[in-house]
Parts: sequence; structure tokens; C-alpha cells
Amino acid sequence: MDQAVGWLDGPWGIVVLSVLALLVIGWYLSYLAARLDRLHHRVETSRAALETRLARRAAVALEAARLVAPPAGEQLRLAATRMVRAPDAPVSEASENLLARALHQAFGDAEKVKKLRLDPAGGELLDELVLAGERVQLARRFHNDAVAHAQRMRRKKVVRWAHLAGTAQMPQMVEIDDSQPEGLVLP
Repeated sequence: MDQAVGWLDGPWGIVVLSVLALLVIGWYLSYLAARLDRLHHRVETSRAALETRLARRAAVALEAARLVAPPAGEQLRLAATRMVRAPDAPVSEASENLLARALHQAFGDAEKVKKLRLDPAGGELLDELVLAGERVQLARRFHNDAVAHAQRMRRKKVVRWAHLAGTAQMPQMVEIDDSQPEGLVLP
């Protein structure tokens, strides 16, 4: 037994232990790089889902703008048109917040919204707008959660030292007003 372990005491023992240590470090770095890649993919996927939900909300808001009298209806139409025209453009937080303000102005009064719901087509359109708004809220939460996980991973010292993120940009949160107008909140 002493002879079997004795060869580790010499120069070959140092070589074997060094190779084992390098293998473990390489495996760990590979594991971290794969995990970081999955997190970045999750961020990209959630971002695409959020942009889809925002485009859908803008399209429904554009349709709903015809239900609202000017000037609130016109402001909503203009804000929604801006978002519908550029569905492939990256999310503009300023434009999304402008659309949110227009939605709050158009549908902030619950009594006016009740009157709009008397028309079956208008009520259906408002229900669709509520659903689109809720989906935007969920998509933004999922996206920001994915971004938080990726940012936390990228802040680890070993990830920074080994440059495991490569040239990928740091993912950013999307901070928009995605609250529902008071008049659209379902009881």
C-alpha cells in the first residue's frame, strides 16, 4: 500500500495533482460559462416576449382609442400609433410611459368606463385591453427577473476574471409604467 501511494511523493505526484486541479478548474469554468449562456438566452427570450406583449397592448389601445372622446382619445391614438409603427424597434421606455399616461387619462374614470362597457363590442375591447395590460405586467416581471439573475451571475469575481461573458453587454432591466388605469381594473 505504501508503494502505491509513494509514487505521489515524487515529481509525478505534483504533475498528477496539477493536472487534476486544472481539470476541476476547467470543468467549473465550463459549468459557469454554460450557465451564463443559458441566463443570457433566457434574457433574450423574455425580452422578445415582453416586446410582443407591448406591441399587442399598443394595438389594442389603438383600437380602444376610438371609444374615447377627444382630447384623451386623440392622445391615446397618437401614443399607440407610435408604438404600433415600430414593433421591431427596441423598447422605448419613454414611449411606453407616454402610452401608459394616455391609457390612464383615457380610462382613469371608472364611471366613464362603465358607460363604455354598455356597448358589447366596447366592453369586449376593454376586456381585451385589460388582458393585454396584465400580460405586459407579467412579461416585464419575468424579464426583469431573468435580468437580475444574469446580472448577479456576471458580478461574480470568477466570471469577471475569466471573462466568461465575452463581449456580451450587461442585460438591462425594463422600467416602464405598466400599471392599469383605475377604470380598467376588474372588480
